[in-house]
Amino acid sequence: MPENKDIFANKKSTFSFELFPPKTQEGYEKLLNTLPLLCELSPDFISCTYGAGGGSREKTLDIVEHIQNHHHIPSVAHLTCVLHTKTEIKNILGDMKRRGISHVLALRGDSPKDFPDWRPGENNFKYSSELVAFIREHFGNYFRIGVAGFPEGHMLCPDRDLDARYLKNKIASGADYVITQLFFNNQDYFDYVARLKKLGVTNRIIPGILPICDYPALVRFCAMCGASIPDHVHAIFRPLANDPQKTLAAGIEFCLKQGKELLQGGAPGLHFYALNKIHPVDVIIKELR
Repeated sequence: MPENKDIFANKKSTFSFELFPPKTQEGYEKLLNTLPLLCELSPDFISCTYGAGGGSREKTLDIVEHIQNHHHIPSVAHLTCVLHTKTEIKNILGDMKRRGISHVLALRGDSPKDFPDWRPGENNFKYSSELVAFIREHFGNYFRIGVAGFPEGHMLCPDRDLDARYLKNKIASGADYVITQLFFNNQDYFDYVARLKKLGVTNRIIPGILPICDYPALVRFCAMCGASIPDHVHAIFRPLANDPQKTLAAGIEFCLKQGKELLQGGAPGLHFYALNKIHPVDVIIKELR
């Protein structure tokens, strides 16, 4: 049994990072050089995303395994259902287990750009709750399972009450904790937690936080993932769009304020979308701790 089995044991709150597998060898080498710096910040865990259909699957598992073996930091492998058959999913989970990976973030995933019309059949999973149940059925309690949460509702389910019930289904299927999609209005998070508590969900709901470093990129990304950008965020960052240094400084200030308010409001930690960079999360996490 891996020694990092429970990343939340005796921890009221956690600080963690999300990375992604680079598409190029140069990017991969750069990430390997950045990892020691990120690990020096003593995160409680690091997660790594997963390309739709497994395009980056090996790199995801390689990165997670590397972090655990070389830096001794618990690491979470993302796993998406899209384009995978149930047999393939079982084989991937078996590969994770052989590598000593015991933490998985179970996701439905988005249809890839080159297969926009992909639809699940009888040999695929339609919902992430089905993936969670499958992991529990075939691997018992070996894995600690995280799932995604959507404080503003999912793009395909903007009804926030219904979306909360879908989240409860993931927990009932065997999920242990939740990491949310990014958001910029903290009240959305607090309302989300309240909705889930009304449904009897008491698991950790960890806020996902994106430090703003590039305003045009932020606008593009939020349009794709369905996260809204409040007017006050536009007001801060739109005038700075062509000034990277001022954007970075304002982004750090905004992220610190958001993080402090979340922690003071009872959030059980913060999960930073680090975008494979040490800065500005190094400054932010030191200040928040």
